[in-house]
Amino acid sequence: MTVGGTQVTDPARDVDETSKVAVNGTGISPERREVYALNKPEGVVSTAKDTHGRPTVVELIDTELRLYPVGRLDADTTGLILLSNDGELADRLTHPRYGVTKTYRVKVKPPLVGERALRSLREGVQLEDGRTAPARVRRAGPGVIELTISEGKKRQVRRMCEAVGHHVSGLERIAFGPLRLQGLAPGASRLLTSDEVERLRAATR
Repeated sequence: MTVGGTQVTDPARDVDETSKVAVNGTGISPERREVYALNKPEGVVSTAKDTHGRPTVVELIDTELRLYPVGRLDADTTGLILLSNDGELADRLTHPRYGVTKTYRVKVKPPLVGERALRSLREGVQLEDGRTAPARVRRAGPGVIELTISEGKKRQVRRMCEAVGHHVSGLERIAFGPLRLQGLAPGASRLLTSDEVERLRAATR
């Protein structure tokens, strides 16, 4: 292998897109980076593989690239999930340090969500693994609220609603950072534009 025309034997040698790597005289180009938006249906798991044979989000994307989910949604949660082979971007989008927001459309029972419950969600609620950060929340219809959080605790939205006296009967993620779930039928996906990917990067700065 050569890097910039110089023979290299160190397998740990760092390279980037400008390093001009060649093997046996043939140049090697880095794999292109892609980010997809998927409208995850219910019952599909947010992993690359599933030991129980359940369908995965990766199987719903038509590409030869090896993609990985950016974060996760529970099997019974639907809506917007991102998949990418850009590990650095995925790490930034999911790391708590950057506080990238996710917005959910939540169907709850009982359907009347009072001001006291809304205030508790906005101030943060105490869960068994700690207090949540303040959330943005609004009523979106009878028995429906929209909840925006910047954390990623396990089943957090469901547990937050339970903590203020409401059972979640339906949960859909409708936004991830600056991106919204629009125009995608359940199970459908699309490749993000370079402008959309740049907006995602900007959300982590």
